Parts: sequence; structure tokens; C-alpha cells
Amino acid sequence: MAVKRTGQMSFVEAFLGNKAVGSSGILDRIGSLVKWYRFEKLLGGLNHGGPGHPGWPALVLYKALLLQSLYGLSDRELEEALADRLSFRRFVGLALDETVPDHTVLNRFRNLLIEKGLLDRLFGELDRQLEKAGVMLKRGAMLDATLIEAASAPSSGERASLDPDAAFGGARKKGGFTFGYKAHVGVDEGSGLIRTVITTPANVNDTEPADGLIVGDEKVIWADAAYHTHARQARLKARGIKARLARRPNKHHPELPPRLKLYNRLIARRRAAVETTFATLKNRMRLTRIRYVGLVKATAQIMLATIAFNMRRWAAITP
Repeated sequence: MAVKRTGQMSFVEAFLGNKAVGSSGILDRIGSLVKWYRFEKLLGGLNHGGPGHPGWPALVLYKALLLQSLYGLSDRELEEALADRLSFRRFVGLALDETVPDHTVLNRFRNLLIEKGLLDRLFGELDRQLEKAGVMLKRGAMLDATLIEAASAPSSGERASLDPDAAFGGARKKGGFTFGYKAHVGVDEGSGLIRTVITTPANVNDTEPADGLIVGDEKVIWADAAYHTHARQARLKARGIKARLARRPNKHHPELPPRLKLYNRLIARRRAAVETTFATLKNRMRLTRIRYVGLVKATAQIMLATIAFNMRRWAAITP
């Protein structure tokens, strides 16, 4: 176990810097709001250990992975954080004299969640708790996507990429292309909670997974011009959902009329709140790089980050 000497800043404290200030408070808030026993039921039978160790309770390991997502830690950094920070131990339920799961245990447990297909069920359980708590407003949904860089380098003339599922995406005018993945989200208007998330390679157009981001109980869908199709607008209207999808010029109408320019500005103003979601994920939670190889593991990392984000958001918006 890592030992912190008196008066010496630990590696994790140095890594987290000022962002660690108040972390105990937010973790305590999350700990008191979430009904953990419901997650424990879903995780039943998944206790996991390492060579020479008894199995750690699955809930302890699951909470550890949530901490990893909340603070953007690698598996090794998470191991050291659990050994080093009292607030982290309290959150996961480890006593001071207990050993901590090492990075190999944490990695195997994450893979086990993937193998058993439990991440979608864990996300759904939190969604049910959010609805029961009355914080999911369902006034509308904001659709958007963000690029996340892959850990592996792209293919070059000399060698292939170690991540065959990652791809180049983005627009040159927005700062260049990104080699990696894209997180597509549907964000609850008003609460800022993420209701749906789909992960794809970065080259997938925003409009392709868009219908999968719509739950069906929203009153209105807000999205930029990348999501607009006449077919989607008609489907939403048929379901009684207002389609507030920005318009873009085309070869027949290269210049939008003033009415549609104003319409687009109004939509942009309403859906601007989704940028706060991405700012939290990337700046506060450090979701700037996919740490693992392949779409399946990238999906798992983003799903865990989404669950952690919603817990953090729940704590922030609850009096």
C-alpha cells in the first residue's frame, strides 16, 4: 500500500490539484442520494479479487470505477488514490486498515461488467432513481456529440494503428481532425442530466445514431443542422414531439432566408446548455482520451463517465 509521509503532497493530490478541493463534499452528497443497494442487486455474484486476495465486494469495485470517471484517473492512479485519500476510501466503503484492489483487479472487474452486459442496466437503474427523485424534467432533449481522442496513434505508412475501431472525425474548420471516437448524447433540457448516450467511431455522422438518442417522452427535440432531415422531422411530428432542428443551406437554397437564420439563432440559444455537459465531462472529469482499445471498451469508458456525470449532476441540482 502506498504510504504518504507527513507534510508531503501525494501523487494524486498533485495530479488533481485544486480540482480536489471540495471533492469530499460532492462524494458525500452522491453517497447519500444514491440508493446503492439497488446497484448491489444488479452486481450480485460479481465479487472479484486478485492472486492471494479474497474477493472485494462488487459494489466497492463499481464505486471505485465511478471515482475513476469522476476524476479522470488511469487504473494505476485509481489504485494509488484509493490507498491515499480518505474521502475515496469512505466513498467506496474501505476501512483504513484494509488493502485496496490493485489496478489489475479494477481492470478485470471493468471487463467483467462489459462481458456480462451490465453497464446498460446500471445506467438504466440510475435513470429510474433520477425519475423517482423528480429531477428528470422531460421538457425536452438537446442532441449533440463530442469527439474523444483514442489512446492509440492512427495508422501510418509504416504500421497499422493498435486500435482498428478508431477513426478520424471532425471538421478542419473547427481545429482539425481527431483520431478516436464520438460520444453522442441526449441531454434533458432543464436538469442537464444525460438521458441517452451512444458511442461510435469518430467518423460517424451525427445524424446516423440520432433517432436512438430520442426516448419518446420528450416534448421537444433541440439540435443543430447536422440532425435535420425531413424524414426525422416528420417522424417527430407523428409522435407528438416538436422538432426544433436547425436548418442548413443546400444546393437549391445556398443562402438561408432571414426567417430561417433567426430560427437557427433561437435554436442555438436554447441548446447552448449542452456545452456545459461537455465542459464538465472534459474539463472537470478529464474525459479527453479513450484509455482502452476498441469500440466495446471505449463504449464502456464513456458509459461509466455518463453514470458518474449524472450522479455528480444530481448532487449539484438537489437542494
